Amino acid sequence: MAKQPQPISPVKNFFAGGFGGVCLVFVGHPLDTIKVRLQTQPKPQPGQPPLYSGTFDCFRKTLVGEGVRGLYRGMAAPIIGVTPMFAVCFFGFGLGKRLQQTKPDDILTYPQLFAAGMLSGVFTTVIMAPGERIKCLLQIQAATGETKYSGSLDCAKQLYREAGIRGVYKGTVLTLMRDVPASGMYFMTYEWLKNILTPEGKSVSDLSAPRILFAGGLAGIFNWAVAIPPDVLKSRFQTAPPGKYPNGFRDVLRELIREEGVASLYKGFTAVMIRAFPANAACFLGFEVAMKFLNWIAPGL
Repeated sequence: MAKQPQPISPVKNFFAGGFGGVCLVFVGHPLDTIKVRLQTQPKPQPGQPPLYSGTFDCFRKTLVGEGVRGLYRGMAAPIIGVTPMFAVCFFGFGLGKRLQQTKPDDILTYPQLFAAGMLSGVFTTVIMAPGERIKCLLQIQAATGETKYSGSLDCAKQLYREAGIRGVYKGTVLTLMRDVPASGMYFMTYEWLKNILTPEGKSVSDLSAPRILFAGGLAGIFNWAVAIPPDVLKSRFQTAPPGKYPNGFRDVLRELIREEGVASLYKGFTAVMIRAFPANAACFLGFEVAMKFLNWIAPGL
């Protein structure tokens, strides 16, 4: 493994991760909208075609019916949440690495990097769960034509009024089931690819932007390969009417398998994979650029 260039700073990870998260949302939100609409579209009546025949059909109908703004529907919630969420995510990863070191220059193994990544998934759930709930509700609202929420803040207020804090955090367990293993895969893959792409005798901090983009993009694909089945369950559960799934994700899973088969757990797969590479490439490039800037202005932090 290539040598880590300097001691790990969870504080720098926090600020650089926030900037990386903003880069990810701007690049990836349109395809996230397509993913959620595909995952939550109603089952067609016998003899009737589905609302969307696939990723590109959903993209076309959204663009024609709502314009470019439709692709960015519900982006306020992730933008508001993404800076602290990714900041906490990268902070958790940095802290997870730091906790496993006995001295600052220790080189971590890949299982240790995976464990540090899983810790980051636990950290982010507090912010991620309500943001995902609001985002999904706003994304499907535009597709159904029914206007219940005027925006992210109105959605949060109505959810709290109807069911208290539990209504806002509906789907937290499924968010954990998605993000803990997926985050472990995400960060481990990124660090592994950075080490592979680092020329002999060079430091990972010297990697060029194209190599960082490649490593970050592939890390995003590996992340979603793990995350998409629980993500489908989460989207269904978070957008379902109150009381529809009294036993939580188990009821969602039974219904999906019974009515649509195992393949339904991979709904939105194409949209996710098309989005994963550019969005996560942008995220990690933003993170690395911000980290270099922080190392320059505050080397001792």
